[in-house]
Amino acid sequence: MKKQLTRRDVNRALGLAGSSLLLAPGLARAATGTPAQTEGPFYPVVAQDDRDTDLTRIAGHSESAAGEQILVRGRVLDTRGRVLEGATVDVWQANHYGRYSHPDDPNPNPLDPNFQGWGIMQTDGDGAYGFRTILPGAYAIGENSTRCRHIHFKVSHPDHETLTTQMYFEGDPLLEKDVVMGNTPEALRPLLIAKPGRDDATGLTVHRFEVVLG
Repeated sequence: MKKQLTRRDVNRALGLAGSSLLLAPGLARAATGTPAQTEGPFYPVVAQDDRDTDLTRIAGHSESAAGEQILVRGRVLDTRGRVLEGATVDVWQANHYGRYSHPDDPNPNPLDPNFQGWGIMQTDGDGAYGFRTILPGAYAIGENSTRCRHIHFKVSHPDHETLTTQMYFEGDPLLEKDVVMGNTPEALRPLLIAKPGRDDATGLTVHRFEVVLG
């Protein structure tokens, strides 16, 4: 009699023993939904024609944005580990000086006329998205608190509820005391911290951030 394979047998054969691999469909790995976080007060309200995936340059401008240029790449998945094609990834952030291009931002630091600051893109057939930007500046809120570096994400897909969250940077010394991160359960905080690496083609640091829609 032929032995019936268990899930553990399949996982072991794939080198995934001890994982939470699911057998349905496509042997997709289970994933925890990305925690939601506040949208914040500075979602863009001024219409702009240039909202492409290169936030470091604005169409018609000869100069690029101030600051360290970086890449952000990742995928959008569901909690069964299946990639989501055609998800809308809407991102916005502060400039190099920690200021948003928003009329209600009271930050006295300068605006950057060459920083796009806002981009919208769609995931491809692999659920992948990516954009080029600058490392956002930290900024003070009130007299006794400073927000760490972060990028805002609003991710939507026809089959899922829209998720609004924020991406953080590994090694940021301000992360531990960040007031927004502090409202997320400690066990879930690593899901919001991008993993840095090096992009061989450009020489830039690439921060990888996967978004899981619950």
